[in-house]
Amino acid sequence: MNQADAGKDREAFDRLLGELRPKLHRYCARMTGSVIDGEDVVQEAMIKALEAFPSAGIIVHPEGWLFRIAHNAALDFLRRRARSAARHSDEDPDMMIDPAMAVLDREIAATSLRTFMRLPAAQRSSVILMDVLGYSLEDIGAVTDTTVPAIKAALHRGRARLRELALEPEDAPIPVLAERERTLLAAYVDRFNARDVDAVRAMLADEVKLDLVARHKITGRGEVSKYFGNYAKIEDWHLVPGLVEGRAAALVRDPGDPAGPPRYFVLLDWSSDGLIGIRDFRYARYAIDGAEVVVL
Repeated sequence: MNQADAGKDREAFDRLLGELRPKLHRYCARMTGSVIDGEDVVQEAMIKALEAFPSAGIIVHPEGWLFRIAHNAALDFLRRRARSAARHSDEDPDMMIDPAMAVLDREIAATSLRTFMRLPAAQRSSVILMDVLGYSLEDIGAVTDTTVPAIKAALHRGRARLRELALEPEDAPIPVLAERERTLLAAYVDRFNARDVDAVRAMLADEVKLDLVARHKITGRGEVSKYFGNYAKIEDWHLVPGLVEGRAAALVRDPGDPAGPPRYFVLLDWSSDGLIGIRDFRYARYAIDGAEVVVL
């Protein structure tokens, strides 16, 4: 293959990644029980796919190939989380490898995602791929490296368990925010809505990190300050303080519908020095699908 053809193939692959990113996120969010963790897994899977693409040869079914990478990345993530949980428990670490057992107590996941987490991983992946994303048995087998009879069994058991869980009352605790963080969040939202760029910049820690999801990441007060100037130039947002999966967030509404549902969110993290982390999902609005969102 000449360089021109290779360049065209890479461009086509990059387009496919962009088109599939919301779909990959729906899968990964339900596998991990969190829209935030799901985005982390999507980013990891995309990096792995881009690294593997030059040497992958002819990819007959690119979408299935990408989903298999995302599936394996999700399982790796769950295993890491299980091992981390095992280090803080009295259980045998070998007994914590099953991802489903490690995350039953995730109290901040949205109801639908939290319910999926109560299924074993094999049942969970089969149900998500077929009933949420619409894949065939053959497609699921290619993604999960599982036989069709095993997938049918997993679907049957997973669907039956979900029907049982649907009859149980919701017992998720109401998330709360510490007073200091609540005060800082309210101040940030007020200053941002007032378009007081200087006042917002004054809240930044020197080593603040910005992740404009699906676009770029930058570090440092000087570079991140430009981000606020860019927001001041557009009119399609109004912030309200809230929580996403129990974490402090600025929820972004349409200014023409101030009482409407948030269109996306911006996660905010503070240290003793000020605002240390900003994770803006403006260009990854799919991530709000299924999230537990609380308006403060």
